[in-house]
Amino acid sequence: MEVYLIRHTTPDVAHGVCYGQSDLQLVPSFQEEFDEIKQKIPPVLNAFYSSPLVRCRQLAHYLSDEVVIDPRLKEYDFGEWELKRWDDIPKAVLDPWMKDFVNHPAPAGESMVTMQRRVLAFFADLSLKEYTRVAVITHSVVIRIIRCHLEKKPLQQAFDIKLNYGEVMKVDLYHSIFK
Repeated sequence: MEVYLIRHTTPDVAHGVCYGQSDLQLVPSFQEEFDEIKQKIPPVLNAFYSSPLVRCRQLAHYLSDEVVIDPRLKEYDFGEWELKRWDDIPKAVLDPWMKDFVNHPAPAGESMVTMQRRVLAFFADLSLKEYTRVAVITHSVVIRIIRCHLEKKPLQQAFDIKLNYGEVMKVDLYHSIFK
């Protein structure tokens, strides 16, 4: 199955703000970004899946009238850090997370290992479907996790994968990769 992983377009948030699962609006020029994405995907897809956050849902509903919303596609949960400036998070709290973001959760948030379980559960379920091509509209960490899994890379390398807003990546998904 061909899966078109689509990162949401540019959110309307100040640079340097931590915003994982915060439900943000998009910048006013979102329509231009939507039109560019539409040109990068096939005209016919079997299904569209989306994170429930508005920055993904808005794009998903632009691309299709029928969208399956799945909470497992949400971005990383930064807990108490949501909508705080990174520079305002005390180093004593931030440093342990920075040293081991894979296993160390953000305060009242989740670890990357926890997030990986929900993300891989979604893709394992998706791989059982009888689709040829689907679109998954989601967030950067979700895409990084599935790419690490497919490319057999450790999660510690997830942020080595560079992703722009509105980026589209095609991956091949087979059930056997989840066994």
